[in-house]
This record gives sequence, structure tokens and C-alpha cells, in this order.
Amino acid sequence: MIRFGEMIRGAAIALGAVTLAAGAANAAQCGNNSAGFENWKRQFAQEAQGRVGQTAISALMGAHYARATIGADRGQHGFKLSLDQFMAKRGGAAIVSRGKTLKKTHAALFAQIEQRYGVPAGPLLAIWGMETGFGAVRGHQHLISAVATLAYDCRRSAYFTDQLYAALKLVDRGVFNANSTGSMHGEVGQTQFMPKTVVNYAVGNLETSSGALLSTANFLKGHGWTRGAGYQPGEANFAALQEWNAASVYQRAIAIIGARIDGGR
Repeated sequence: MIRFGEMIRGAAIALGAVTLAAGAANAAQCGNNSAGFENWKRQFAQEAQGRVGQTAISALMGAHYARATIGADRGQHGFKLSLDQFMAKRGGAAIVSRGKTLKKTHAALFAQIEQRYGVPAGPLLAIWGMETGFGAVRGHQHLISAVATLAYDCRRSAYFTDQLYAALKLVDRGVFNANSTGSMHGEVGQTQFMPKTVVNYAVGNLETSSGALLSTANFLKGHGWTRGAGYQPGEANFAALQEWNAASVYQRAIAIIGARIDGGR
């Protein structure tokens, strides 16, 4: 016999299933080429109503399918190199040399950062050098287009949908605008923050060295960095470096370069 409570629970489950199905039917559909991008934009804009403002919606509707971003995203081969090959390709020795000089010339800034966040100069300089050659190399991609294209692309749609909502919120706040530029995946600033990282950890202007370095230290502290602990593999702070980049070879490179800049720390 089906009891009344069971009937109610069954009805609720059925209603929930219908609601989920309707949501799935109405959700913006991902794609693997440019053909469906314009339709996806319209669908996404409808879903975004109420979550972001009209300035952000207008920026989204002005986005184009970023073929260069798709090409870069599908052609990432550097992370498949050995550690030695990766270090050579990314100029590890040059980063160490330049990093040691910058550690001296920016000594007051790094002392302030370490006092505030507990993060020493080495790993920050390693990240700064690896990401943009200490601010020398910057992206010129249309930022909203790059992130929207990756949100539309089926490969990592969920991850980049979060990034797109963050980027649109930053448009509403005036941090980004409809013409903002960034790197291939929407990274910005001298240490290449993704939009969601900007929302959560940016401290000051990421286009300046001080703002980028303070923000990077804030990110590491926010991911468990412990003052005075080591940051090599197996040590307490290596986990924070792992949160910076998912590639194992990149994580180890940052740790090695940072230690060499810090003088064997």
C-alpha cells in the first residue's frame, strides 16, 4: 500500500524532475564550433538577467567567437614536457637572474608583502616571471569574447561559465568594460588573474607590479599559505602553489625558481 506521505514525496520528486528537465531544456547549449555561438549568447543573456546588470549584458552581446582562443586552448602542449624541458622553454635561468635583481630593487615592497601575507619574494617573483616576463608580455585578446567563447565551448563549459559570470560582474563594477583586453583565456594583469580570481583576491590595480604582487600573495594566503613554512614538493606551502596552476610541471617550476631566487630557502 502507498501511504499518503509517500505520495507527497513521490509528487515532490516528480515535480523536481520536471523542473530540472525544464531548466536543462532552457539552458544555453554548448557547442564545438562557431555555428551556435550567436544563439548561445542570446540564451545565456536571458539566463543572466537578474544576476548581472544591463551594462554587462550589452558587453556579452558584443562578444564574438574567439577563434584564436579556441586554437590556443586546444593546442596547449607545453605542460606535457619534462620538468627540464619546461624550465628551458620558459627561460627558468633568466627568470632566476632577473628575479634576484628585482628582489633587491623592490626590497621594501617584498618586505611589506611578507609582513602582511607571510609569502616571501621567491615564489611571487617566479610567478611574475613565468606569467608575463615581469610584466613585459601582455595579452591583446578581447576579454569578454575569449571567456564567453570558452564558456560556450563544450570542453570546459562549467568552469568558464563561472569565469564569465565573474567577468560580467566586473563589467558592472567598472573594473572591466566592453573593450577590455586580456590573454587567450581571459587572464589579466601582470600575474594573469582569471576573472573569478580578480573578484576574490585582487588587491589594487593588477596592471601595476605592486598590485599584482600583493594580489598574488593574497591568493596564496587564501589557499592556505603558512608563514615560514617551506614551499617545495612535500612541504606545507606547496599545496598553495598547486592551486595557482593545475599543471604539475608548472607547480614544480615555480617552487624551484622561487627557491633559487630566495637563495636556497
